[in-house]
Order: sequence, then structure tokens, then C-alpha cells
Amino acid sequence: MPTLRLVLGDQLSSSLSSLADWQEGDMILMCEVLEEARYVRHHKKKLAFVFSAMRHFAEGLERDGKAVRYVRLDEPDNTGNFTGELRRALASGTFDQVVITEPGEWRVMEMIHSWQDCLDLPVLVREDTRFLASLGRFERWADGKKQLRMEYFYREMRRETGYLMDGDQPEGGQWNFDKDNRRKLPKDLVLPQRLSFVPDATTRDVMALVEARFKDHFGDLEPFGMPVTRNDALQVLEHFVDVCLPQFGDYQDAMAEGEAFLFHSTVSAALNCGLLEPCEVCDAAQTAYEAGHAPLNAVEGFIRQILGWREYVRGLYWLKMPDYKDLNALEADRALPDFYWTGQTDMACLADAISTTKTHAYAHHIQRLMITGNFALLAGVAPDAINDWYMVVYADAYEWVELPNTHGMAIFADGGVMASKPYAASGAYIDRMSDHCAGCRYKVKEKAGPDACPFNYLYWDFVMRNEGRLKGNPRMGMIYRSLAKMAEERRAQIKSDTKSFFEKLDAGQDVARLSSQNDSA
Repeated sequence: MPTLRLVLGDQLSSSLSSLADWQEGDMILMCEVLEEARYVRHHKKKLAFVFSAMRHFAEGLERDGKAVRYVRLDEPDNTGNFTGELRRALASGTFDQVVITEPGEWRVMEMIHSWQDCLDLPVLVREDTRFLASLGRFERWADGKKQLRMEYFYREMRRETGYLMDGDQPEGGQWNFDKDNRRKLPKDLVLPQRLSFVPDATTRDVMALVEARFKDHFGDLEPFGMPVTRNDALQVLEHFVDVCLPQFGDYQDAMAEGEAFLFHSTVSAALNCGLLEPCEVCDAAQTAYEAGHAPLNAVEGFIRQILGWREYVRGLYWLKMPDYKDLNALEADRALPDFYWTGQTDMACLADAISTTKTHAYAHHIQRLMITGNFALLAGVAPDAINDWYMVVYADAYEWVELPNTHGMAIFADGGVMASKPYAASGAYIDRMSDHCAGCRYKVKEKAGPDACPFNYLYWDFVMRNEGRLKGNPRMGMIYRSLAKMAEERRAQIKSDTKSFFEKLDAGQDVARLSSQNDSA
């Protein structure tokens, strides 16, 4: 039974279930298609990374003696979509069935389901066994629960996998060491140099293609040093464990001006496209702990990101889609500000996070949650607009991981399905966890007026604007008790400052720079 085996661009793993029983006569289909490159206008660096990783993976399959039909984006007969390329591949030989591993995005799964009828032969969709929790496992955990909190799912996964367990109890006597992971970065701390890989001929060809076909897309293509092979990705993991992991825990929530990576792993892009697998990443961290190389708070915090958050958001995505994407619990409807694309704002924290994103197609989780995400939450940016932005700009973004993290965690659009309260914060949090405020045109200690940090009055405007929706949230009780005591004059000032800010924002102006010019006029 000759089989056509379709491998997607985020399935670059030799352990892939659709390849497990490959035999002579089978063909593996991989294709670069315009529909996938442009369903959102992906960062140039992400496109180059994925296409190069795909080509290197295909070369590896061929070295292993497997027949690969690889369709490049610029081939004249490329139809530009998966369905068209599947039809062309089937017409090139005689096949009894199509086999594919379940995709990471709902829209692709819908496409796959349509193939059974339009292709007139069996299309077998296999479980993606690269994850530590199957979708069925997550559904069983979620069944009957009123609240689906990551922390409790994470504990079950720790028990099942044995990571950081002492018998039936968590190593160190507690499940979560997050309170130990909130230190501000000392000024004199030397940050580690990060690995960067010189583009080989394959990657340079891809970069030329991206520059020619997608030059109007967001982001910097060069310099390019991302890990596009399995060996590269393993080196990045090893470097993180050896050099960065010991201090990752202490400073995982810290931010510093001009510093993109700090002690973070930077493995997410390779992990999410399949060059690394979650079990080996967690194994490496646990081995470092057992060898005394890294402390428990660092290793637990890192393993929680993989075994907890990553597995949890995937399960939540598939459990709640497709309706989940349409939720808008806070009725947010503001357009995405232009500075999310340009970085041109005097708000130093936002300018730095967006600059980092533009250069690297990367920002760490606190920059995403508490800077770009927090601003979108406070400003009431429409969910579709901010979700699309995150999908465009990050090399590790696929909808299964991006949507719950943005929609549920960052902007609370799901109304509490994922998070127990909105992750809203004023400038005080940013000042506590970064050095951005020291060099900012705005003054984080000021609460009102043209020189006040916009996060300060936007925070309280958000609280007032959503009082009817959030006052009953137990975790918001203290905030609303404080609001109840707030003088009417203070409330009026907040509303005035916010109104002025939004008027300039909605006009597409650089609100910070315009404010500064008006003050000096």
C-alpha cells in the first residue's frame, strides 16, 4: 500500500507519527505554499527560519533513504496551497492513502477534513505523540471542572511524568517556586553571550527568497543566526542548560533596556516547529538539577513553562475551539496602535519590546504579557487585532500556542476561562521589574497629567471601565475597594488623561512625542 505522507512546517521531527511506519514505495510530501506564508503577514525572520528548517529536514530525510517530494515556494507549478499540492503529488504516482499527523491549528484541521471527500481516497490523521499530554488526556482532566487552571493540570503532569518529584510529593516540598523568580536584574550582572549560527547555502537561498517575495512584511531579516537544524537546536538547548539555566529562575521576570534574551532559553521556535521535543528539553533541565548545576527554583520554573503552560494551552485550544477565538468578554474594540509596527513611542518599555520583536522575531514572556499585552488590555485593543499581531511578529507563534496565551492570558478576552483575573498592571510593576522607567520621557511616579506614565492612568481607567464586568471577581476585590474610596476629582482626572491619550492614539499620532511637543509649545 504506497502511502503519501504529508509533513507540515511545524512537524520537523524524526519521531513524527505520520512517518513511523514508512516503507519503500511511500512518498513524503513537504511544501512551501503562499497561503501559509501569507494567511498572516509573518515576520521575515520567521519565514526564513521555517523554510530553511523545512529544507534542512527534507535533506535529512533523503539522506536516510526516504523519498521526498519537496515543493519550493518559487517553483513555477506551485499551486500556493496544501490542497493543490496534495492533488499534484497524488497525480504523480499511485497511492492508496494519505497519512498526516494532526496539525497545530484549527483551520488546517478543517482543511484536512475536507480532503476525504475531494481527494476520493482515505486520509488518516494520526495523533501528535510529540506532546507529553494527548488531547484526550487533557479532555479527561478538564471533564466536569468549572475552572481549568493550569496549576492543577501541571501538578497532575508532574505526578504522571515524575519530573521534580520525591516519591508522591514535589521536590523541595512545594509545587511552584514562582515567588523566588521575581528579582530585578542587577546593573553589574554580566549577561551571557548567545549562540548564533552562520547561514549556510540553504539558508542564504531562503533569505534571498524571503527578501524578494516578502520584502513588505514586518521585521528585520538580518542579521540571521537562528537554529535551522536539529543539531543547531540541540546546541542552543545545551548552551541554555550549561550557561543560562542556573540564573534563569531568579531573573525570568526581569526586563532590561536593549537586552533581548537575558537568561531565557530561546528554544521555543525550535521546539514549536519540531526540531526539539518537550521530553528532551525537560530531561535536560532535570538532569542539571540532579547534578547540582542549577537550583530548584530555576529548573521548576523552566519545566513549568514546558510541562505546564505549553501542554496546557494546547489542550485548552483544542478543547475550546472554534468558538474560543470569537470571545470578547471585555467588549474591546480599539484599533491596534501604529507604534506596534513602528516602535515609535516615547514609552520606553513598549519601544524596547517592539524593537526587540522587530529585530529578533522574539521577546520573552514578560515582555509579551506585561508590556505589549498589558497595554493592549488596558487600551481595549480588539482581540482580533492583537491576536493577529502576535501571530505575525514571533517566530515561535502558531495559533494553538499564541491564541490562549494572548486571548486568555494577556487580554482576558475569554472572561476567565484561562486566567483567574486580568493581568493588568500600572507603571509600578514595570518599574519594579525593569530599568526602562529610568530613561523614559514619562515619570512613573506621577499619576496624572502630561508627564505621568500612561500605564498609571490607563490602569485605573481600565478598572473603572470594566467595573460591571470585573467587580464580582474575588481576586479583584481589593482593587475595587480602593476604587470605592477614590475621590471624584481623582476619577475625573483619570478619565480626562485617558480621553486625551486615546484621542491622540485613535488619530494615529505618536501620542508620546506629540504630548512632549505640546508641553513645550
